[in-house]
Amino acid sequence: MKLAILSRGPRSYSTRRLKEAALQRGHDVKILDTLKFAIDLQKGVPDLYFRQKMLSNYDAVLPRIGASITYYGTAVVRQFQEMDVFCANTAHGIMNSRDKLRSLQILSRHHVGIPRTTFVSDKKDVLPAIKRVGGAPVVIKLIEGTQGIGVLLAETSKSAEGIIELLQSQKQNVLIQKFVAESKGKDIRAFVVGDRVVAAMRRVAQGQEFRSNVHRGGIAERVELDEQYTETAVRAAQILGLQVAGVDMLEGAAGPQIMEVNSSPGLEGIETCTGLDIAGAVIDYISAQVDFPEIDIRQRLTVSKGYGVSEIYAPEGSDFVGKTIKETTLAEQDINVLTLYRGDKIIPNPRSNRVLEADDKLLCFGKLESMRKMIPSKSRRRRRPKVIDLVSEVADTQNPENPED
Repeated sequence: MKLAILSRGPRSYSTRRLKEAALQRGHDVKILDTLKFAIDLQKGVPDLYFRQKMLSNYDAVLPRIGASITYYGTAVVRQFQEMDVFCANTAHGIMNSRDKLRSLQILSRHHVGIPRTTFVSDKKDVLPAIKRVGGAPVVIKLIEGTQGIGVLLAETSKSAEGIIELLQSQKQNVLIQKFVAESKGKDIRAFVVGDRVVAAMRRVAQGQEFRSNVHRGGIAERVELDEQYTETAVRAAQILGLQVAGVDMLEGAAGPQIMEVNSSPGLEGIETCTGLDIAGAVIDYISAQVDFPEIDIRQRLTVSKGYGVSEIYAPEGSDFVGKTIKETTLAEQDINVLTLYRGDKIIPNPRSNRVLEADDKLLCFGKLESMRKMIPSKSRRRRRPKVIDLVSEVADTQNPENPED
């Protein structure tokens, strides 16, 4: 395999370890500075130039895109994708994870545990927003902060109001987030590769510091995650479109609470803490995917006119409840069921004889007109109710090296 690692820090621990792991496995690997690319576009021939020369052929790309070059970096990754080069993380996934608000919006819709969060612009909305997340103390976060930078704890509503007003005056967008008291000073970092967690550590803040990031002086210890935390980490990464990710979770009373999903997680802290060859796991995953890559169904399946991906919901009282998937006659209407969501369970490619239960959701591909007709006319005209009657179309069609942490 010929692998390109996109990184502006060839001497950083993570980049060096990834290159070392690739070489140990007999792969040809190059570290390429993301900003040294030129993107050329013409009909049917997307090209890349590197240092003024046409780029040679690569089998795979591992992006390590820094926060300061997100736009250009994701443009380069997207160009590799258009050239049919396998990318460990897509431009879409990187963009989703980089914006804290955007990532939480997506995760919230998919019923993944997150701390209660609010985002406001008007000064008059600040105090009501603080009250809605449970009152002070609250955590205030810059939407694009990294390594714990731009994360503040406000002990009182008055101090929170002052901090937010100051940040907004500097044209900074901030989130107001519930302070999960039971997890004060500690969090979990799960390192996700593909569909599994290859390593996990608990980070514990020191002294009066409430941020547990290693770059803030936090101490890391190896931890074995239970099934709930493992599934939450993998699901969060996959929902955002990432195959290699660091998922940061709080240990809340109600279970795991996702704080952030990092598209370029650092390796030094977690490899040192766990003693595991995480770089090797990443390289092995990429190698396995090169000849048989997963595809983004949003891009590939919606190119046919009149066809797309939608979600069919079967609430209590629906005609679907108690019937098998075959008995719903969806197949006869040119609708194929891709995945069944039942509570926290995800059942891929469900069998036609599976009986549907109340509140099941079916992710389907097929004729949009057929699925659209399943929405009662009143529901189409009204604002979406809290309980959707039958179908809600998938809305997430749009879909750095983050500093090492």
